[in-house]
Amino acid sequence: MKVTLWGTRGSLASPGPDTVRYGGNTSCVGVEGENATLLILDAGTGIRGLGQGLPPACREVHVLLTHLHMDHVQGLPFFSPLRSSEVKVHVWGPASTTHSLSARVLRYLSPPLFPVSIRDLSLDLEFHETTSSKFEVLGFKVTAQLVIHPNATVGYRIETADGILTYLPDHEPALGNHRFPGGSDWTSGYDLAEGADFLIHDAQYTEAEYRRNVGFGHSSIGQAYGFARLTGVRAFAPFHHDPSHSDDMLDAVYARANDAYEPDFLVMPAKEGMIFEIGG
Repeated sequence: MKVTLWGTRGSLASPGPDTVRYGGNTSCVGVEGENATLLILDAGTGIRGLGQGLPPACREVHVLLTHLHMDHVQGLPFFSPLRSSEVKVHVWGPASTTHSLSARVLRYLSPPLFPVSIRDLSLDLEFHETTSSKFEVLGFKVTAQLVIHPNATVGYRIETADGILTYLPDHEPALGNHRFPGGSDWTSGYDLAEGADFLIHDAQYTEAEYRRNVGFGHSSIGQAYGFARLTGVRAFAPFHHDPSHSDDMLDAVYARANDAYEPDFLVMPAKEGMIFEIGG
């Protein structure tokens, strides 16, 4: 299983020489399996570049949305396969008690917020709703589960014969466990991440920033390290960097975090363009 990071920021980062190594695009991750199969996790602005580099043999793509906040869907209309009759696009996302997934996505990606409806780009676009469920697509076994983040939000656990990937880009597990990451209380996202080979997890705030933003749905960097240790993962990519954090700041923060938390798992702060091989 090949994992490529196409967008790693929480929202668009300011351009400049100190904000290029960690990338400026919003959340998007490509997961390739055997025979040119492809899952896409979230449709932030990074999905534009992913679409341009799609394997020529790819004929079916599944986009798994964690939630519908703008930084996770705003790249979808710029995804080039939507303009191709040769690629079937499926969009998965959390269900709602009020409107269908397609209606909620089209609310954003249609006039007056966008010049044309996404339906005008592709008539062959299929939507699937999921909340807490298991399903299989293109040889990937996927588990979706509701997690702590404002509005309906799911995390994903993706399994193949090569290993297990967990994707929790917007997540605040400390909000539901007052002794987090210790104690025996229930912890949001635990079942999705337990024993995973590779965890991609929200790490938006410093500790001081988190104290000012409790309840916003994001984790501090220290909490993300704690969640990775609690769930026993083999490798961890801190993700969803705050757009105000420069590359130099992030380098220093993660160097201090590694010294302070002494992780017994591999830590690779998420940078746009990084490629990871799981198994094989």
